[in-house]
Amino acid sequence: GGSVNQTEGPVTLSEGALMTLNCTYQATFSDSYLFWYVQHLNKAPQLLLKGSMTNQRPEHEGFQATLVQSDRSFHLQKRAVQASDSAVYYCALSDTVTQGCGGAEHKPKGSRRLKSGRGIFSP
Repeated sequence: GGSVNQTEGPVTLSEGALMTLNCTYQATFSDSYLFWYVQHLNKAPQLLLKGSMTNQRPEHEGFQATLVQSDRSFHLQKRAVQASDSAVYYCALSDTVTQGCGGAEHKPKGSRRLKSGRGIFSP
């Protein structure tokens, strides 16, 4: 288990400005994964960055986040924002699964038996 707190409300910036969105977390385990998702208007959220103890400064398309374990922070930055960066940004946390969890099985009517895959993150 764990939780995150992030910048609340809209952030207004001029084009070309530095954007910083704050995210702090509380985690049960030290080997947690941190995520930033971006959701553009009328679209589904997409994974933007994934950080971990082995990848503390992930970067993608001008975005960068820094995982600071001592501060329990995973702040997101972009140096020169554009109008196309207008979106909702979500910070998320997942603890690693140290043992595989069993897949749930069910047999829907008129269908083959399905077995779910494993996942370490459930948004």
